[in-house]
Amino acid sequence: MGEWKKCLDGLRLADRRVVEAILRKARLAELSAPAIRAFLRGVLRALSGDWGWIREAEIEPVESLARVECLQSRGNSTTLLPQLAVIKLNGGLGTSMGLDAPKSLIKVKGEWTFLDVIARQILGFRERFQSPFPAFYLMNSFRTQEEVLTFLKKYPGLPDSVGQLDFLQGKVPKLNADTWMPAKWSADEVLEWCPPGHGDIYPSLRDSGLLDRMLDCGLCYLFVSNADNLGASVDLSLLEYFVDSEADFMMETARRTVADCKGGHLARRKADGRLILRELAQCAPEERNQFQDVVRHSYFNTNNLWLRLDRLKEALERGNGTLPLPMIQNRKTLDPRNPASPLVV
Repeated sequence: MGEWKKCLDGLRLADRRVVEAILRKARLAELSAPAIRAFLRGVLRALSGDWGWIREAEIEPVESLARVECLQSRGNSTTLLPQLAVIKLNGGLGTSMGLDAPKSLIKVKGEWTFLDVIARQILGFRERFQSPFPAFYLMNSFRTQEEVLTFLKKYPGLPDSVGQLDFLQGKVPKLNADTWMPAKWSADEVLEWCPPGHGDIYPSLRDSGLLDRMLDCGLCYLFVSNADNLGASVDLSLLEYFVDSEADFMMETARRTVADCKGGHLARRKADGRLILRELAQCAPEERNQFQDVVRHSYFNTNNLWLRLDRLKEALERGNGTLPLPMIQNRKTLDPRNPASPLVV
């Protein structure tokens, strides 16, 4: 426990017991030290009474952004393809739809699933430009990996040159909402764990070794999107714009409509003028009306992200393997299909 002594020093006895229990469970599951640190950082904030809310008084609306139809192309964006990788976030199950299988295996067109369409998009893109690029990977979770990789064997041209097709998202213990101790569920111990959210892509890329391998192979730019967003395909004009911008990170946004009022919106932080993303779980209950005002907060996050891999590595090294992302508390039942199961965080 020596590595974690500083984390435990000064805690109240009850909080210390919670942290020690989390450490025991995490170490038995062989979670990486950066993953444990990132999770405990959020837990300690929550134990102190911090809900992770971003108050309306702390932000201001975003008035305008660069528009894709106004981008000017240099006309040589295909030369950037050997530097591009695509990752689809594929850790989710269709539990909200009453399923117990990877959401991406739902049929969306005849016998085609989300994964069929994604695979055909990537292979079709490569064929169109007569290139083995972009490189393509899935970020699977412990709930989706085996079934998805078995399914995709029918697309032998999809993996990279050494046969890699995915890397594994981390996992964190669900915590009992009353005691904050790691939840137990003897009926299905797998349900004691959950993926820690999309932000886990950054430490998971590092811990899996894929980040270093991509950089060693000359890849510099990364496009990330959700597996259930079939409109999220590579747009070469955006790749060119991102490269020319010299930015570390770029997010594709769209105008909010009333159908998007519960989705995360873009805002500008008053303290430093930085653009931020505010999710519904980061909004105090009494400010939900302002959050859902699609005129005031008019841009929502599509979760289509562009990243500079070299800058990501530098940021992870500065953060000792993690990024200082905001904390978001989510409260759900331990078994998503059983509303009578215990409430967990």
